[in-house]
Amino acid sequence: MTNSPVTIIGAGLGGLTLARVLHVHGIPATVYEAETSPTARAQGGMLDVHDYNGQLALRAAGLMEEFRGLVLEGREATRLVDRDGTVLFDKADDGTGGRPEVQRGELRQLLLDSLPAGTVRWGHKVSGVRTLGGGRHEVTFADGTSVDTGLLVGADGAWSRVRPLLSPAKPAYTGMSCVEVYLHDADIRHPASAKVVGTGALFVLAPGKGFVTHRERGGNLHTYVMLARPREWFADIDFSDTAEAVARIAREFDGWAPELTALITDADTAPVLRPFSALPVEHRWERVPGVTLIGDAAHVAAPNGEGANLAMLDGAELAQALAAHPDDIETALTQHEHAMFPRSAETATEGTELFALMFGDDAPHGLIRVFTGEERGE
Repeated sequence: MTNSPVTIIGAGLGGLTLARVLHVHGIPATVYEAETSPTARAQGGMLDVHDYNGQLALRAAGLMEEFRGLVLEGREATRLVDRDGTVLFDKADDGTGGRPEVQRGELRQLLLDSLPAGTVRWGHKVSGVRTLGGGRHEVTFADGTSVDTGLLVGADGAWSRVRPLLSPAKPAYTGMSCVEVYLHDADIRHPASAKVVGTGALFVLAPGKGFVTHRERGGNLHTYVMLARPREWFADIDFSDTAEAVARIAREFDGWAPELTALITDADTAPVLRPFSALPVEHRWERVPGVTLIGDAAHVAAPNGEGANLAMLDGAELAQALAAHPDDIETALTQHEHAMFPRSAETATEGTELFALMFGDDAPHGLIRVFTGEERGE
């Protein structure tokens, strides 16, 4: 293994963490990414990196000091507001929390910068994968090139092209989507909305719908408009017509406080639809020689704040297992999967329960009970 690079498909946080921790242990890796460059698309918004998974991965990567330099102070503040603007829960960031917030794109760039030049091969979109036998696999790319590898890791997200080597499972729609919008320079241009959001995260919840908004770097407000609607409902909206799409989504929040609905109606960006899909909670597979999955490729679930953290921990633990068993890939892959399967199932179950609290019939009171500790009997 040490003489042949580990082949990683996908340059997201999980794949890059895997490559970095392998590098720390002197194991070469090559990451193939469909995007043409690190800046080919926006890399998402805020990411809370948890002390029990994501930070463990960054520690294994030797990047904790650099990570701390990316943390946006004060962003762990949490506020829950009723639809009329009444504040129901408000907790400041006192600096003692275990989930510091960073910009996802900045964290990805930190990982990229920590790798040897040429580790990531951009513009390599996978068109096919096949088993060659003896634990080897061939990956073919859209440009006609291919690679033959003795260790293939799918870190290529929910719609992984590597997953079919291991499992026939495909993600299914969860029944909820979000519409993503931004307000830029909000303290100056949108002061009422900036005031209601506060310094960190805002939750405005009702049965089947709500807003989740984060204050990002530079006074930008990033809002996820959550709606439990069938995919067909969204298909009837022409998202290429920004005015029409905004008006249609905003109608679902008629009667809500104007500083809240302005998060949609005054958006400085076109609305982007993001349906939520998930694999079965107990998704797993029998050991197949020479190939495994990490992150969303293995266990995509409805967003619950854990996906990126789990992907990084998957990558770090897989790398550590390979370093501990340099001459026995199968033992390393078995160790990785046996740790990952129950962890991801537990997290997915907790995420489903959290969504029920956030958007169920009792919303927003279920989430208030979580924030105040009542759900845990405190």
